[in-house]
Amino acid sequence: MLTLLARAILGPLLRLVFRPRVIGRRRMPARGPVVVASNHLSFIDSVVITLVARRPVSFLAKADYFTGRGLKGALSRAFFTGVGAIPVERGAGQAAQAALDAGRAKLDDGLAFSIYPEGTRSRDGRLYRGRTGVAWLALTAGAPVVPVALRGTDELLPVGAKRPRFSKVTVEFGEPMDLAHFGPATSGRARRQATDAIMAEIGRMSGQPLAGVYNEPPAQGVVEKVKRVFRSPGAL
Repeated sequence: MLTLLARAILGPLLRLVFRPRVIGRRRMPARGPVVVASNHLSFIDSVVITLVARRPVSFLAKADYFTGRGLKGALSRAFFTGVGAIPVERGAGQAAQAALDAGRAKLDDGLAFSIYPEGTRSRDGRLYRGRTGVAWLALTAGAPVVPVALRGTDELLPVGAKRPRFSKVTVEFGEPMDLAHFGPATSGRARRQATDAIMAEIGRMSGQPLAGVYNEPPAQGVVEKVKRVFRSPGAL
């Protein structure tokens, strides 16, 4: 109920004030499970997607946004709950799988769930290699993937900015992609090929130059540098 109320209020407000250009909104299936896979340019991307989509779209958000105290904490909790955010502890290993499981639960309920295959925001405008969690989600849930290309959200809310700025934003929804022909979710090759196909479509729509590597912060220390050299390219 809170999500519907937030969309009813914030959606029109976003369109009135910032006037985003939305392309292919009706391409998203009106019902049933669907994975929304997008490029990632700004903290505000998830909010923009769910407010302009034809149906509510859940997404992951840091648990900190739900645990604050006082009035500020209450407002943060209400806002993120209202726009469909799912609290999750960020991190690697077990935490990453827990995040995917949270998305799977939404899909099993027949809902829409968004994920950024790049993993984190692109700070240089390039489109980075996708991690295969997006394919795992779609294949295990039997859900189509709707690729989304965002343009201009990095200017709407740049890194470090405390409030949105007036900027021209475009949100383009692509045609739903059925990944079943790539193979089962248990196949690393199927997950890799499906993910690459999703990223190719996102890149085609967004026009971003391809980085060809994963988007990761600089390695800290010799041990981490060695780990990255030998890390499997099919990792989540």
